[in-house]
Amino acid sequence: MQLLLFNAFNGLIQGVFYALMALGLALILSLNSVINMAHGGFLVIGAYLAYTLAPYLGFWGALVAGPLGAAVIGLVVERFLVRPLYKRPDPLYTLLLTFGLALIIEDLTRTIWGAQGLPFQIPDILNSSVSSVLFFITGYRVLVVGITLLVVLGLWAMLRYTRLGIRIRAGTLDLETVSSLGVNIYLLRALNFALGCLLAGLAGVLAAGILGLTPPMGSSLIMPSFVAIIVGGVGSLVGAVLGGLIIGVAAGITTTYYPAASDAVIYLIMLVVLVLRPRGLLGQEGLFE
Repeated sequence: MQLLLFNAFNGLIQGVFYALMALGLALILSLNSVINMAHGGFLVIGAYLAYTLAPYLGFWGALVAGPLGAAVIGLVVERFLVRPLYKRPDPLYTLLLTFGLALIIEDLTRTIWGAQGLPFQIPDILNSSVSSVLFFITGYRVLVVGITLLVVLGLWAMLRYTRLGIRIRAGTLDLETVSSLGVNIYLLRALNFALGCLLAGLAGVLAAGILGLTPPMGSSLIMPSFVAIIVGGVGSLVGAVLGGLIIGVAAGITTTYYPAASDAVIYLIMLVVLVLRPRGLLGQEGLFE
């Protein structure tokens, strides 16, 4: 029983990373209409920037600076690489662009930091277990869940109650009308892209504290994150989070009984959802519609 709880909780933590990634992917897909294959690359950027800055800023400072650095780089990428392709109706152009960018980021990471895995040090107080019985529940894992919950609630509040959030929501429904009302849609798309990269960078920093840092770490998380969007439903914030948690916990539980199928079960869940409910569990035609 304890082994089952151990693997289920590990799956929950993995699902948290999928959920953060899926949130960023869903935002970029909904407004920018970009299938961002480089999203895992921005996860890597956030993680390695935090690792580099940690000796100077400390863990908490790096936890903030890493995702912000990923967001700034995301702004630059959107402005000079993605924006010129908005006028091309075929999404294949941006898909190929971001796929190539993902490969470049991974190779640059190997060149700068090396191909070997690196440890991301977290404060000793967070490494201790919060329970003598459930030894696998450490302070850091609780922190990961808590930060993710706060980010999800903060993102929901931002999209609901701030001017930027309302414009993002409106843009996902009718970008031409938003533009006709005097909104700079290029700036809006740029900020939205940066916000998605920020979430990816945060997922990278949090994941580095558990999984360590490796150049391909983004590649291992990107596809399950797309699956999370499909399972939860494209356009649904809650669906992206729910999809990530479902596939994460399912993979963890499967590890207990049949470890070889822990990855396959993720895609099996996607297949079942697509057959029974093609729009996903909470799929809607527009963000928060």
